[in-house]
Amino acid sequence: MFTGIVQGTAKVQLTTEVGRNKRLEIAFPAGVMLSQQLGASVAINGVCLTVSEIGHDMLTFDVIDTTLALTNIGLLQTGDVVNFERAAKMGDEVGGHVMSGHIMTSVSVSRIEKIEESVHIRFTTDRQHEVDARRYLFNKGYVGLNGSSLTISDIGDDWIEVSLIPETLRLTTFGQLSVGDKVNLEIDAHTQATVDTVERILKERGIVLP
Repeated sequence: MFTGIVQGTAKVQLTTEVGRNKRLEIAFPAGVMLSQQLGASVAINGVCLTVSEIGHDMLTFDVIDTTLALTNIGLLQTGDVVNFERAAKMGDEVGGHVMSGHIMTSVSVSRIEKIEESVHIRFTTDRQHEVDARRYLFNKGYVGLNGSSLTISDIGDDWIEVSLIPETLRLTTFGQLSVGDKVNLEIDAHTQATVDTVERILKERGIVLP
């Protein structure tokens, strides 16, 4: 389980193709991965990955082909910077919202608006997955983007927009995004469960939504 409160950024040191999979070696800020264990979960750009090797401030992850195809992890190259969050512990404060690290789809940056310290970023949904994702996206609702718990500040027919404060820009990679970049999207589990339940009940009653 994760909270969507990104703890900082890390740098990809090496990527290696292993059959259809990919091995990532990622360097983290000094000390942040102390007491980390093999088999533990770490969110990289919001994707729940399993630690397969541990070095000095360095962790290795093996990523399967399905994850590579669905997320921006497949696009990572040596030198790229990623968001990270260690798995939450029982009793930790949940400052964002509960996240699983299971990405539904990716969205593309379509517009970046900067006015002094205010930054708005608009993301266009991938039409291949648009129907699935947009059922769960609402104005002022939660969304996970590259592992960060954010509130949707505006929404259109094929896009969502978020507003970012300086602290979020400082701790994450959002300040480095460019138009066209792919960002991982995770739907809030509670929202998803509510929507699915309501749709199922309406379907059982013969009510068809437009």
